[in-house]
Amino acid sequence: MNIYLKKLTKYLPDKTYLKLVYYYAFHKKLNLKNPKTYNEKLQWLKLYDRNPLYTSLVDKYKVREYVEQKIGKEYLVPLLGVWNNFDEIDFNKLPNQFVLKCTHDSGGVQICKDKEKFDHFKSKAFFDARLKENFYSHYREWPYKNIKPRIIAEEYMEDEEYQELRDYKLFCFDGEPEYIFIASDRQNKNEETKFDFFDMDFNHLPFINGHPNSNKEIHKPILFEEMKKLAMVLSEGMPHVRVDFYEVNGKLFFGELTFYHFSGLTPFNPNEWDYILGDKISLKNIKS
Repeated sequence: MNIYLKKLTKYLPDKTYLKLVYYYAFHKKLNLKNPKTYNEKLQWLKLYDRNPLYTSLVDKYKVREYVEQKIGKEYLVPLLGVWNNFDEIDFNKLPNQFVLKCTHDSGGVQICKDKEKFDHFKSKAFFDARLKENFYSHYREWPYKNIKPRIIAEEYMEDEEYQELRDYKLFCFDGEPEYIFIASDRQNKNEETKFDFFDMDFNHLPFINGHPNSNKEIHKPILFEEMKKLAMVLSEGMPHVRVDFYEVNGKLFFGELTFYHFSGLTPFNPNEWDYILGDKISLKNIKS
């Protein structure tokens, strides 16, 4: 949806807004009475699965406590600091390489590989603007609505084999991981990011969602079995959540929890996979 339409629809109720953006994305009506597809069910979950815990779980600072309690502190990327705004950051105390993230949104990230070349002016403008945004307003992902906007710094990590921080994202349904997608070429400025989906036996799945498949062989992560076990623990009691990990030089780190993959607004190709993944989400036990 373009920026002008977003401004015009800012004050619409959540249900009306989601019907509009869904039609804009798929050119068909959103079925909330009897949702069948994965993307339809994500819109339904936005409206009716209002577990207050989710707000802490999408907060990139607060979720660390949940992860530590559930699976242990050793799976957390080392934290370098947390601040209410960019001006509070003492860069003299940060190492030469680090990652800055907003706690309250998706995509509010900047990577510093060399502190001497870090553009403070550009970064300040970036985070000042981000901290003023309420990510909920974009696609009504309600858990983001009441997060306190802050900035955290985490240790910079890069896997020696791939020369990047590769994402491993497990789709979990009622505490059971069913699918994983692997994002590659994310830090390659000359290549579009690639997404490849696999089942839990690591068979490559024949569909595209959001980004093309890689033209290179994607190897099964070394710690795949551990990822599956940890994803089960972190997703317990939730109808659907995506649990993200990083595998760095033979060690596993938690990435984030995502309740609405692509906000439920990105088609699958072929479309039958929208229904296949949709079948995995059970709505019957959710008290709307």
